[in-house]
Amino acid sequence: MSVNPTPEFHSIDFLEQHVKFILAFYEDRVVAPQGFYQCFKDNGDIYDTDTRHLVSSTRFIFNYATAHRLYGTPLYRQHAEHGLKHLLEKHQQSNGNFAWVLSNDTVVEGNAMAYGHAFVMLCAASCVRAGIKEAKPLIAQTWKFVEKYFWDEQHQAYADERDASLEILDPYRGQNANMHMCEALIAAWEATQEQHYLDRAQLLANRFCFELADQTDGIIWEHYDANWQVDMEYNIDKPDDLFKPWGFQPGHQVEWTKLLLQLNEIRPDDKLVKKAAMLFNTAMEKGWDQEYGGLVYGFAPDGQFADAHKYFWVHAEAFAAAWRLYKVTGDKVYRKQYGELWGWSWPNLIDHQYGAWFRIRNRDGSAFDDLKSPPGKTDYHTLGAVWDVLSQQ
Repeated sequence: MSVNPTPEFHSIDFLEQHVKFILAFYEDRVVAPQGFYQCFKDNGDIYDTDTRHLVSSTRFIFNYATAHRLYGTPLYRQHAEHGLKHLLEKHQQSNGNFAWVLSNDTVVEGNAMAYGHAFVMLCAASCVRAGIKEAKPLIAQTWKFVEKYFWDEQHQAYADERDASLEILDPYRGQNANMHMCEALIAAWEATQEQHYLDRAQLLANRFCFELADQTDGIIWEHYDANWQVDMEYNIDKPDDLFKPWGFQPGHQVEWTKLLLQLNEIRPDDKLVKKAAMLFNTAMEKGWDQEYGGLVYGFAPDGQFADAHKYFWVHAEAFAAAWRLYKVTGDKVYRKQYGELWGWSWPNLIDHQYGAWFRIRNRDGSAFDDLKSPPGKTDYHTLGAVWDVLSQQ
């Protein structure tokens, strides 16, 4: 596969063209009679026409609502409205839960996931910001649902999972759902200007980046028990798990970096900037592969790589975080790291033949498989990261 000439990665023109490059991969193949197709090979072939995962369903809505807001393209609004209709008619259940996985629009995994509901709120907020007013009630509806079924008032954080009946709460607690809930709450505040969303986002940032991180020397751990004590054994045999991997995740350290700096932009606080820099610096120091380049998926408490594969979303979130740090601090080290992250991604993670980003590569950058976008991967991370950088120009 030939690689296009290395561009100026900070150029507005490059970034805008890269958005078009990503959207073009999905454009002629993503819209299904019901919702969106969600299983694409590298060349764009659909290898499963029936599966609808809540994370992909909501992330595609985010993609197209945001694209419509920024570019005014009517087709993108149509896509977002099409996805929203399917979300409300097929994923949403009579008890208010949004089912995790459908097959041919029949529920096959009906558990209620806080992670999934975070993306329901995010996509609803994205629609409202794009002028799709009928999505506004969904923001408040989702807030009420997660308050009732997931919010742990004693420990000031969201639990993770209930069964389909909503009667049984799983004892597992995790940071990942809370991180994306923070993201969704910021978006809900942007869409509505209702302060309780922003207040809760700030509470979560403080809880996870400061209070709970104190258990692990200031770095954010993934897994906790029901009392929010770190669980160092959970999924210890699954460092490559898609949603609950074992180990410290460089990608999540830098996602929190980005969220802290977004909050700082709204309500300035030097404490947030210092913590954001610490998380980013740690991710780059411990997660950067000195032998092959790029950021690894996870590292163990002893500093060894837990999973040395290279994921698209890790690099996208990292370059967005690096650019925000550069803009808020003026430190050119972060601008240099922004370029290095793009520099590794350009020949290794970006598909110059068919479009969009590869989901995962081996440690040396070689192909891992031929599945570009299995359920969960919609290039929401790459689009969102580029849009975030553009917002800081």
